Amino acid sequence: MKYVLVSGGVISGVGKNVSSIKVDPYLNVDAGTMNPKEHGEVFVLSDGGEVDLDLGNYERYLNITLTRDNNITTGKIYEHVIKRERKGDYLGKTVQVVPHITDAIQDWIEKVARIPVDDTNEEPDVCIIELGGTVGDIESMPFIEAMTQLRRRAGKDNFLQIHVSYVPVINGEQKTKPTQQAIKAVRSAGLVPDLIACRCEIALDRGAIEKIAHFCQVDFEQVVMVRDMPSIYQVPMLLEQQGLIPLLKKILALDNLSISEPLIKKGRKTWTQWNALTGSDNRFRDSVTIALVGKYIELHDSYLSVLKALEHSAMRCSRKLDLRWIDAEHLESKTQETDPAKFHKAWHEMCTAQGILVPGGFGQRGTEGMIQAAKWARENKTPYLGVCLGMQVAVIEHARHACGIKDATSGEFHGEAANKLIIHMAEIDKETMGATMRLGLHSTHFQPGSEWSRLRALYAGKNEILERHRHRYEVNPEYIERLEKGGLSFVGKDDGGVRMEVVEIKDHPWFVGVQFHPEYLSRVLDPSRPYLGFVAASAGLLADITNDYQNGGPLSGAEGIVNGVVGMSLNGEAGLF
Repeated sequence: MKYVLVSGGVISGVGKNVSSIKVDPYLNVDAGTMNPKEHGEVFVLSDGGEVDLDLGNYERYLNITLTRDNNITTGKIYEHVIKRERKGDYLGKTVQVVPHITDAIQDWIEKVARIPVDDTNEEPDVCIIELGGTVGDIESMPFIEAMTQLRRRAGKDNFLQIHVSYVPVINGEQKTKPTQQAIKAVRSAGLVPDLIACRCEIALDRGAIEKIAHFCQVDFEQVVMVRDMPSIYQVPMLLEQQGLIPLLKKILALDNLSISEPLIKKGRKTWTQWNALTGSDNRFRDSVTIALVGKYIELHDSYLSVLKALEHSAMRCSRKLDLRWIDAEHLESKTQETDPAKFHKAWHEMCTAQGILVPGGFGQRGTEGMIQAAKWARENKTPYLGVCLGMQVAVIEHARHACGIKDATSGEFHGEAANKLIIHMAEIDKETMGATMRLGLHSTHFQPGSEWSRLRALYAGKNEILERHRHRYEVNPEYIERLEKGGLSFVGKDDGGVRMEVVEIKDHPWFVGVQFHPEYLSRVLDPSRPYLGFVAASAGLLADITNDYQNGGPLSGAEGIVNGVVGMSLNGEAGLF
């Protein structure tokens, strides 16, 4: 196994056979109970693991499928070591951070790094590890010590460290001193950077690169410039132009690894497709305007996977994404009374958008505004996509205004209400919050008579699909007959035919609600079908896109971006570089 350690940031697409592990310094066992406005979205894996949003980046860019073990937290490591101590595995020894915690980190990484992550089912060749945070932080020190030991354990030609540092421009001059100090601190902690990736707004001049190389004691070609690009999807081309691939081959002796000819051809095809799709930011002249009506919009990372799914879909439709972030509370009548300017601005931005999206969320706050958004979209034939909570509020809206159930609501909002259209799932623990929802990959079955479904057509008419879930509330089955008589069609249900998974309105350009979270499976070259259909309908292209997918589609998920490099992230910041 060959390891690429990245400190100070995230690396996305180095690879032969790649997987990813994110290690976070917090004591939480997983990310499931974290506030999205503070930490960003909780990303859900196929096995139901609730993890840091960086694992979503890894899956999207590398086209891999990870597990909950690919997210390591301080809480997980300490829980693991304490359980072993309680069982007597340490034979009465005093259990300490060094060597027991650091050994546990290394053992965990070595084990998970070898798990297949793509359709080849082969063991990965390279493991990318992200070590984020700030060198010197107390909570990060066990991981830093573990990485210094892992370098020795891996051996010659099997370990490469990249340190990512920021190069600011002050009064027109590129300042290299922060990078010099950062490298000094990293080395004092025992880590030895082989490459320095310099984040910067504009391209570094030769003098700045030479100064960094000189004072950080590396060769000129070991300084890689990562400047701002028009699109994040163009960063791989920027790295290739600077000779990153030959450097990786040299330092890690990658040429000694054998790669099958089919895999080489597959990689070349993917790279060609990637360049064709993302190569120029000026390739799209027309825009598609989407209103995202949410409750956590103060931090856009709260909806990171949603944003990426929209980007993937817009690129597939050859459109620039014009995304309007609308606070759902600003659509409510109480805002009209307290802040008319916010109220009228929110309504204007929503009403003039080409499509309206209501994503997932928890709690009552802002839901009346979401219901108003669903009502506007339904009555004005504006394409609508409701995800999880967005589907539930669409059901409530339809019950109130199309079926005459004026007091329709959710048990999550009003537990004692008479007409609860949305109820708590019976099997879900009401006391414990962490890892108790319906999580992970579950099947959805399109129902007989749903051949007209616009969403089903994008799945090429399949009877069954697999998507990832994260919810504890569901549509009350007692109201299904009445809702369907009112024009809301439940075209997709679970295995038992009782749990509602997909709703649509037939005489509407695109009105779709899904209980699952399709954004978790969206890929750069293979967009999520619900998001793609929504964006295509908003852009007036649904018929063309549907015809394409019914005839085989542009690229299947199995033909993804890279095959098999492992990526792990220790205590890292969100985002790519």
